[in-house]
Amino acid sequence: MITPIYQVDAFADGPFTGNPAAVMPLRAWLPDRLMQAVAAENNLSETAFFVPEGAGWRIRWFTPLSEVDLCGHATLAAAFVIFTELRPELRRVDFESRSGTLGVSREGDLLCLDFPSRPLRRAAPVPGLAEALGAEVLETWEARDLVAVLASQDAVRDLRPDQRALAGLEAFSVVATAPGRGVDFVSRCFAPKEGIPEDPVTGSTHASLVPFWAGRLGRTKLRARQLSARGGELFCELRGGRVSIAGRAVKVKAGSFFLPEAEGAGQSRLA
Repeated sequence: MITPIYQVDAFADGPFTGNPAAVMPLRAWLPDRLMQAVAAENNLSETAFFVPEGAGWRIRWFTPLSEVDLCGHATLAAAFVIFTELRPELRRVDFESRSGTLGVSREGDLLCLDFPSRPLRRAAPVPGLAEALGAEVLETWEARDLVAVLASQDAVRDLRPDQRALAGLEAFSVVATAPGRGVDFVSRCFAPKEGIPEDPVTGSTHASLVPFWAGRLGRTKLRARQLSARGGELFCELRGGRVSIAGRAVKVKAGSFFLPEAEGAGQSRLA
């Protein structure tokens, strides 16, 4: 079975920046075990699979190690594939997902995600967090992710974390954030437990960071930058219980994935 596959850099300033995602449009769902094996083969932070459903699509996301319930950059990448390859007449697409309906609309040269807000809760200091990050942690917050507030943009940029120690913490991912220079806030995201030592640009964490910094800064429209080696810019807005997260995307690869014809095919390689 031959299935098309695309690689898209999301929240990108151009090719080879932002966060690369693999995108695989499907006519029907593959077995979960096979989709997980494809994601491991792609070895990117996320692979997005989507199938037609009603007037839109249903989307699922896999890291190299597991399925996740929300992913921003791979949703942006999937919408980009629909807009540029499958349904160029559309101005908006809607995906059904584990996290509800997720819309993506075209706004000039930006693609704008409509995501549920995931407000952070204040957390007690986490033993070992500062040592794992290698920086002083001023405040600790949590939702899906564990969020460490640092003193400055430089402190976030200069992190050289202990990945083994981070993987030992009870969190899906660890996010470091601080006020920015030239942008409203900056962040970095580490998820070694999910097979992602550092995620280059993480849309889903901004579902929590945007309401946090909107409250701190007293405004709803925010500009953010993720300070990974690839880097990426996000244009954000808090809209009540929803968060708008916008960025640019660029296609860098397109090809075919050769899959087993049936679930049992290639079982020894996929088990």
